Amino acid sequence: MTDLEAELRRVVRGDVGFDITSRALTTMDASNYRRVPLGVVAPKDADDVAAVLEVCRARGVPVVARGGGTSIAGQATGTGVVLDFTRHMNRLLSLDPEARTAVAEPGLVLDRLQEAAAPHGLLFGPDPSTHSRCTLGGMIGNNACGSHSVAWGTTADSVRELSVITARGERLRLGRGWAGAPGGLRELVEGELALLRTGLPGLPRRISGYALDALLPERGADVARSFCGAEGTLGVLTEAVVRLVEAPRGRALAVLAYPDESAAAEAAAGLLPHGPLTVEGMAADLVPSAAVLPRGGAWLFVETGGGTAAEARARAEAVVRAADVVDSLVVTDPAGQRALWRIREDASGTATRMPDGTEAWPGWEDCAVPPARLGAYLREFRGLMAAHGLRGTPYGHFGDGCIHVRVDFDLMTPAGIARFRRFSEELADLVVSHGGSLSGEHGDGQARAELLPRMYGAQTVALFERAKGVWDPDDLLNPGMLVRPAPLDTNLRFSVLPREPVAVAFGYPEDGGDFSAAVRRCVGVAKCRTTSVSGPAVMCPSFRATGEEEHSTRGRARLLHEMLAGELVTDGWRSAEVRDALDLCLSCKGCRSDCPVEVDMAMYKAEFLHHHYAGRRRPAAHYTMGRLPVWLRWVARLRAGRVVNALASVRLFARVAKTLGGIDPAREIPEVAEETFSRWWGRRLAEQMRRLAVEGRRPFGDGPRATVLLWPDTFTEHLSPSVGQAAVRVLEAAGIAAVLPPTLRMGTSPDGASVRFDPLRARRGRVCCGLTYVSTGQLDRARTVMRRTLDLMAPLLETDVPVVVLEPSCAAALRTDLPELLHDDPRAARLAARVLTFAQALERLAPDWAPPSLNRPVVGQTHCHQHAVLGDAADRRLREAAGLTGELSGGCCGLAGNFGFEKGHFEVSRACAEDQLLPSVRGAANGTAVLADGYSCRTQLEQLAGVRGRHLAEVLAEGLDASESKDGRG
Repeated sequence: MTDLEAELRRVVRGDVGFDITSRALTTMDASNYRRVPLGVVAPKDADDVAAVLEVCRARGVPVVARGGGTSIAGQATGTGVVLDFTRHMNRLLSLDPEARTAVAEPGLVLDRLQEAAAPHGLLFGPDPSTHSRCTLGGMIGNNACGSHSVAWGTTADSVRELSVITARGERLRLGRGWAGAPGGLRELVEGELALLRTGLPGLPRRISGYALDALLPERGADVARSFCGAEGTLGVLTEAVVRLVEAPRGRALAVLAYPDESAAAEAAAGLLPHGPLTVEGMAADLVPSAAVLPRGGAWLFVETGGGTAAEARARAEAVVRAADVVDSLVVTDPAGQRALWRIREDASGTATRMPDGTEAWPGWEDCAVPPARLGAYLREFRGLMAAHGLRGTPYGHFGDGCIHVRVDFDLMTPAGIARFRRFSEELADLVVSHGGSLSGEHGDGQARAELLPRMYGAQTVALFERAKGVWDPDDLLNPGMLVRPAPLDTNLRFSVLPREPVAVAFGYPEDGGDFSAAVRRCVGVAKCRTTSVSGPAVMCPSFRATGEEEHSTRGRARLLHEMLAGELVTDGWRSAEVRDALDLCLSCKGCRSDCPVEVDMAMYKAEFLHHHYAGRRRPAAHYTMGRLPVWLRWVARLRAGRVVNALASVRLFARVAKTLGGIDPAREIPEVAEETFSRWWGRRLAEQMRRLAVEGRRPFGDGPRATVLLWPDTFTEHLSPSVGQAAVRVLEAAGIAAVLPPTLRMGTSPDGASVRFDPLRARRGRVCCGLTYVSTGQLDRARTVMRRTLDLMAPLLETDVPVVVLEPSCAAALRTDLPELLHDDPRAARLAARVLTFAQALERLAPDWAPPSLNRPVVGQTHCHQHAVLGDAADRRLREAAGLTGELSGGCCGLAGNFGFEKGHFEVSRACAEDQLLPSVRGAANGTAVLADGYSCRTQLEQLAGVRGRHLAEVLAEGLDASESKDGRG
């Protein structure tokens, strides 16, 4: 391997990676399979590709072309050299609006092509649900389709010319009329015309095998078309000329409800004469409970197009009239349509979990049958699953007869794997009996290629092998796929994982306490690899900042998988490769909500750091920022805020402090409040009590009054007490009394069920959510801090008083980290259930209160933890009621607590801020309020843009003061 690496580095101008990380990132795609490559090459251009092929051919090393790594059948994995086209060969070379063609390199992500075509009123027809990260080369390799194939066909229908390099270095330009055909291909085809005319089913979604029928003379002998769907086994694509289609100016979405998916499937074919753009189907099992859909057990999403929005709507309404449905809905609002399509696009990940949390897997992800036979096929498919004791929820392209389904195979035990094989063989026979194709979209790969003789017969499969021999006589390109395949039950990705649960700190309640099961959540659909986000989405800011797979959620999950496997990453929790990949994880928790399978990489990172540094010296930042509550509490006790701020303003002292504390030199040390929020609150309360005593009034008046416990988080308490002061002002204006948590610790019974008080042992303390300890992986200390907090809160947990937390990251920590880390303490779940955000508290406890009318635009960013854990619906409604107009951006501010302060993180932190937050603020009109509920977000705005962001409570309090001042003047 060393000689191979050295030779590749000598002849390749692109990137050559034979290190553990590079290899670990490409062991898997989105399938059930895993292969460990020798190395990874990211070629700069076609010359690099040719050089790699020459070196590998001389050494007999296989070559696998890889795009976004979203293949579901295993064809993007291999044991030789993997070619990664996403790093360099990812350009759109030209776009001709008049000819409606585009020229692109194989690593171009589909969404980039669509963005370039859109201003010309054009689009690329095929649109898989992975459109934000799949590459054009991968789409050509798999002959991908997508939801609009009833209108615009498969990728093969959109290909005009292809530039490829064969395994022996021949450069070919493929097209119609035998253009670019390698020597011997025409003779092979012309000798088997009868077989090609009768032996391949005429399905629109026949993706299985080689498309040799495209070479028939009556079909134009189209070599480029026949190359589509070859899964990288015939040649390596270096450039593609593709056809674009006119985008409808208006679109409407008819959502048709049926009792079950069989009824929906039977209805789908009857809608095709109406000329829809899509006919997609899915059942209730895949739809979130909050989704706004017409009542029913399954739905068809039928999209229509037209020259105008009215024309598209009229066509959608015609579809509704023609359909025999339980209920229906026509959506013309683009945002509403996007929300509905997001449900469908996320199904490939959502389907990996059954309703009871059981894991489900691909393998029989996309069989296709004639649309008219889909209903009957689905009923027999359901019966076959039941006979094998398996479960799955079909969904997909009902208008094309193509069904996606994840099945709850047991791929961990010999008995489960044997059942997987038996089911696969019987299902292949069922598909064939309905005149179908084993693959209708994602290709055969290792998952289905072994079963192709059942579909085509031995004679046609032998013809496939001969065709492979013409193109690649040395079997260098992606061996084991399509012809002479590896058995479908070998190379399974789970076979290398430990069989017993790994000892961990968090409870992982959704994964049965099993860290391996938590890591298995990542199935590789790679939504985290999107290069842009829309709306409130967050995931994955570090990937967007770096463009490196290593710094995506999927990349980190791959490394954790390999760490557990112990074959490639051999030093377990001590792994430097895993540590480095997690180093740029901002712990934003965006993946917890934006990932279709809810991978929580922030939790996995904390878990890893906990074990990685056990008994070892930690980075300096873990002792400074990780233990920030301790240091700030000492500053408050000593009343040293003014002194600390003065010292921090001295350049020499600040430089030394940052060096010793592991803080990046580009950062400024934030100011500490000279008076803490709790001290202000106590002083204010004492003044109010004295005044009320003099006036002879009761503290809270005569009427009923809601009470909340206002959580003095570390940031509000010590760094921005103005937020707490504003919150108290607004809550009281709404008729809600705010109190602070107890500071006298009670005792508890051993089971935490009862509270006892011993005045001789009573100790003072402060509540803390443990956030900074969790984010730095100091989980033992976090548990201690959390248990101390529960002891303090024990009396209030016996009441129904809500807990209002102003800092979103602390609220999220109490909601999730607390019960998941102290899963053995019932008080943790009780406290988590009490947590409300500021807006939630106002909405729930003062529903009739009208906030001040501010009537001004706002910009800013929804806090990433609020988006991921708490939701911002109440905040949106409160802003609307106050006349604060405009949408907040998504993404992450990039500071993310300690992350952006740590040495070496500044550039990535700034890049994250430049992704969404800073552009939105810079483009704001004068008079716009800049909202940032998180202390990190406000700090980032101040340090990078010189802008003062404010908590929503501060903006509302200012409005109250202005309103009262105006009333006073009147």
